Amino acid sequence: MRKISLDKILQSQGFGTRKYCRSLIEDGEVSVNGVVVDDYRESFDTDNLTLRVFDDEWLYREHVYIALNKPANFECSRKPSHHPGVLTLLPEQFSWRDIQPVGRLDHDTTGLLLLSDDGPFIHKQSSPRHHVPKVYRATTAEPVTEALISTLLSGVQLHDEPEPLAAVSCRQTGEHEIHIILEQGKYHQVKRMLAAAGNHCAALERVAIGKLTLSALGLAQGEWTFLDAEQLALLVPVDFADLGE
Repeated sequence: MRKISLDKILQSQGFGTRKYCRSLIEDGEVSVNGVVVDDYRESFDTDNLTLRVFDDEWLYREHVYIALNKPANFECSRKPSHHPGVLTLLPEQFSWRDIQPVGRLDHDTTGLLLLSDDGPFIHKQSSPRHHVPKVYRATTAEPVTEALISTLLSGVQLHDEPEPLAAVSCRQTGEHEIHIILEQGKYHQVKRMLAAAGNHCAALERVAIGKLTLSALGLAQGEWTFLDAEQLALLVPVDFADLGE
């Protein structure tokens, strides 16, 4: 990989404008691989490059891939209107990197949310053509019945959809709880499908995307983590029989 000047490296990692990054470097606030550097023109190979800015250590990443356990009452928008945006749960420099949610969860829906600054990755994960399944735990207002499960599996007609939408998989996990797997990702889909099937969604949590599960990540609500290559490899179309357990 070609060498890049330190001010450009800091700017690419979201630490601010080029001018601000230069001032940080000249003030001795930046170290590279453990050595303080005060010349912003000095260039470095970004492979395995570790930065320390103030007291925080950061590994250089060309792109970032993040998993967040989204709490309720946060909006998946860069310009939220009624609630705080999910980006407020992340370090400030991620906003400078133009990180955005991969798809959306409603403000009152919790669970696994991906965020990235990699455009092709965002498109691939968001597109229904790639058939990456999403697994949800839904709490229902009325008791779950065999008829409800059957209806969700056979498909329900929503007023703004040309064809019925069906769950890929759906099973009862409690008197008022189901695990449901979808791959379309339509607006308010789980809630609307439950309503069309004669019940009502009281609470909703996304527990997995592909084979990447919230339980394996071990994140409490509001916590986030970088995803490594092994975890990213789980975000692919899979055998639906392997999901939802």
